[in-house]
Amino acid sequence: MAMATMSKRRHKGGDETAVRKRILEAAFAAFMKSGYTTTSTLEIATRARVSKRELYALVGNKQEMLIACISERAKRLEAPPDLPVLRDRETLEQVLACFGTKLVREISDPTVIAVFRLAIAEVVQAPEVARTLNSIGREASRAALRRIMALAQASGLLTGRPAELAEQFAGLLWRDLMVSLLLGVAERPTPREIAGRARDATAAFLQLHPLAKEHAPE
Repeated sequence: MAMATMSKRRHKGGDETAVRKRILEAAFAAFMKSGYTTTSTLEIATRARVSKRELYALVGNKQEMLIACISERAKRLEAPPDLPVLRDRETLEQVLACFGTKLVREISDPTVIAVFRLAIAEVVQAPEVARTLNSIGREASRAALRRIMALAQASGLLTGRPAELAEQFAGLLWRDLMVSLLLGVAERPTPREIAGRARDATAAFLQLHPLAKEHAPE
């Protein structure tokens, strides 16, 4: 009997996970089509093929759905847990170039660009969209860069405030690409172009921050 009960609970948990995913996908699709303000929870429930009661129980209200949608995507922008120890500039260069490539690849995805456009379009009627995108989505990449810069600083490979170093690297990485993508006047870079952009940004950043003499290899 106990085994049967545990099996039912696991099955129910799996079902709930699948339904929750379906709700979030439906919410995102509705937000993209109709806008955040005009999308109703009934429309989302209908798209997800669930009742409104089930929708609220598994995800919550519309703002909680928005937060969940952005949070899921933001996980891709976190610094890797297996980040190598930054003992020398070569390793730092590799880490920055690799993470820079990841940032541009993920953020230039048409789906992410659509979320930014949604936030801009809804800034008057629903400013919570932009606030959520900034505090969860954009903060994930900023926090990851700050962590890398802090580790490099602790190893004596960089000097300066991690937050300012992270902002400077991000500026070199993106330049005007994000604005061009939002305006639809530029195509998403190819994988090769993204990797080249990350390498160029890394080289420019390290050139601006030469290694102090006391830490330079003999």
